[in-house]
Amino acid sequence: MERYWNKPAETMDRGHIREIQLEKLRATVQNVYSNVPYYREKMQAKGILPGDVKTLDDLSSLPITTKQDLRDTYPFGLFAVPMEDIVRIHASSGTTGKQTVVGYTRRDIDMWAECMARCLVMEGADKSSRIQVSYGYGLFTGGLGAHYGAEKLGAVAVPASSGNTRRQITMLIDFGVTHLCCTPSYAMNIAETLADMGHTKDDLKLVSGCFGAEPWSSAMRAEIEARLGIRAYDIYGLSEIMGPAVSHECSRQNGLHIWEDCFIAEITDPDTDLPVPEGGAGDLVITTVSKEGFPLIRYKTRDICTLNTQPCECGRTHARMSKPAGRTDDMLIIRGVNVFPSQIESVLLSIGEVQPHYQIVVDRVNNLDTMTVEIEISETMFTDNVKGIEEFEKKVGGQLNSVLGVGAKIRLVEPRSIARSEGKAKRVIDNRKI
Repeated sequence: MERYWNKPAETMDRGHIREIQLEKLRATVQNVYSNVPYYREKMQAKGILPGDVKTLDDLSSLPITTKQDLRDTYPFGLFAVPMEDIVRIHASSGTTGKQTVVGYTRRDIDMWAECMARCLVMEGADKSSRIQVSYGYGLFTGGLGAHYGAEKLGAVAVPASSGNTRRQITMLIDFGVTHLCCTPSYAMNIAETLADMGHTKDDLKLVSGCFGAEPWSSAMRAEIEARLGIRAYDIYGLSEIMGPAVSHECSRQNGLHIWEDCFIAEITDPDTDLPVPEGGAGDLVITTVSKEGFPLIRYKTRDICTLNTQPCECGRTHARMSKPAGRTDDMLIIRGVNVFPSQIESVLLSIGEVQPHYQIVVDRVNNLDTMTVEIEISETMFTDNVKGIEEFEKKVGGQLNSVLGVGAKIRLVEPRSIARSEGKAKRVIDNRKI
């Protein structure tokens, strides 16, 4: 029997969802026009007034917001309330530029916890659950986002944060933890360390985990489930929009339900920013319609996916987004061919005999792009003969070439030689000077 955290909100008919969205959208547009000079100038430049938004179809006439807009208004230029109304600040890592800073009012935090509680219940958690949060705490939204959701649910929250993996495993066992929240790459790290410590999945009471914050493939899901003896769920979010719990898989695991009473999702053409027909793939664009402190209009996430508004067997009526196929800003262009790291991961994990740890090194030699995929092999293969390893490299290279449409050099490396991640895994090293 399907369980819900807030059944009236999660199962309302689509007509009611759209009524709520339009009412909240019009209020949000008026809010940013009145209180955020940057948005007011962008709207005026397009000749748009808040009163021009009369239907949800008018959303496409509003300006797109990008991460560069957040950097241009650093740190607080897109806040829609006075700083005395802000109770928390989160920020991105800023690895490719200035940090993107996000502010929350008390009501924003409560709304976030509500969304996260809905997500946790979808994977089977309830008040009796013990939820270990192994996302990083601090400016990263993962840790505190999941933590507040667990507390909203009334479950036991274990604020483990990331790192110190052996101690994490001790807590998982000794505390009888039932649900794990972390990045998928860190879940694999936990599984590997569990075996190193002489434990098996039977020593755990885990039943499920929600994993997000980085791309991961269906093959990676199967690997995590087999090693930890759990059901692995995908959770989606980004700090600019809120943090984790923008969407989450239900028990059917056929797409991630977006909480449409809080967010309006569109799929647009990555080049033109124009909406694509329903079911078409493109750039996920999100408008926040329940946030006070930091509302965003048509934020270009750069995650490539599709939307499905058809009824779900779980009973929830909120639209489902497909698992992102990749990000337009993570996409590599190798000799004119678009390559996503998730494609490479799927091929590697389908082959077997290699560990789910890999790194993609891109370079430019004599004006020609080169791609090397470094892959850890299993202990048994590492001790095999050189000829066998060479043949295996050819096999992997051939399958990657077949899927990607571009050749890659395969370099098999010894077990444990690729650095493990305690947060987001660094899959790509791009040495090109572009």
